[in-house]
Amino acid sequence: MKKFQDSLLPFLFENTPIRGNIVHLNHTYHEVLQHQTLPLILKQALGELMAASALLSATLKMDGAMVLQLQSKGALKLLVVECSSNLTMRATAKWSGEITDQSFLDLVANGQFVITLDPEEGEAYQGIVPIEGETIAEMLQNYMLRSQQIDTTLWLHCDGENASGMLLQKLPEQMLQTKPEHDADAWNRFNQLANTLTNDELQNLAPEVLLTRLFVEEDIRLFESRPTQFHCSCSKIKVASMLKMLGTEEVESMLAEREKIEVNCDFCNKQYLFDAVDAAELFNEKAVFVENSILKSNTAH
Repeated sequence: MKKFQDSLLPFLFENTPIRGNIVHLNHTYHEVLQHQTLPLILKQALGELMAASALLSATLKMDGAMVLQLQSKGALKLLVVECSSNLTMRATAKWSGEITDQSFLDLVANGQFVITLDPEEGEAYQGIVPIEGETIAEMLQNYMLRSQQIDTTLWLHCDGENASGMLLQKLPEQMLQTKPEHDADAWNRFNQLANTLTNDELQNLAPEVLLTRLFVEEDIRLFESRPTQFHCSCSKIKVASMLKMLGTEEVESMLAEREKIEVNCDFCNKQYLFDAVDAAELFNEKAVFVENSILKSNTAH
């Protein structure tokens, strides 16, 4: 196993307002795919979106989660990745019909990007923009520039087995603690050099080697790499809360049609079962919900 697998390496260019991240998703990506069967084009798109979510999440000064959703009226209904500030993530896709030789643009016809920031403290923020661009990288670059006014460039690659990506970002001076030396051409120069990057280099070269190869004459500071991993945040309590929101009448109606209510997590395929006794406890104001008491769960295989 290569030591840079399932990791993100932050870096910055000395004396400039430009920073970056390089990420490799291997076992993290495989764990996501274990819970769903996707056509190759959706595997690749999901991997690219996962890489992008890690790259962007690592730029935020926030404890919480970032959720990237690509919604469309085409064959691809939903592509969603949730990435925490600790770089744990989960992802899934929903589509309709048969996907054969359609292009990615065909799949996301009349779509939109929804980006949600959900901090552990404070209110959530959500941005919704039309899809602009031919690739996931271009779509997110346009979002960052138009909605956040931050110059961001992304290089993403996924072959259906592994996902990787690199980000360069130019910070506004008001976000910097110290004013960098003036280098008016730095942003354009770094992007021109980075555009020589190949998918093979992005996927297979150690980040330190990659940066040296791309920016041989630049002064780069490397930070400690951070691990990534798959983690699903579903729980019995969260599912119970969802059912409570439906109301007593709706839950009783569902139970009248079948002995138990089955709720499957779209991300990890865990199954939660609720019978009439469980349902009664849901709406008992004196009941205390804990993970291992009232509710029962099984893992679907």
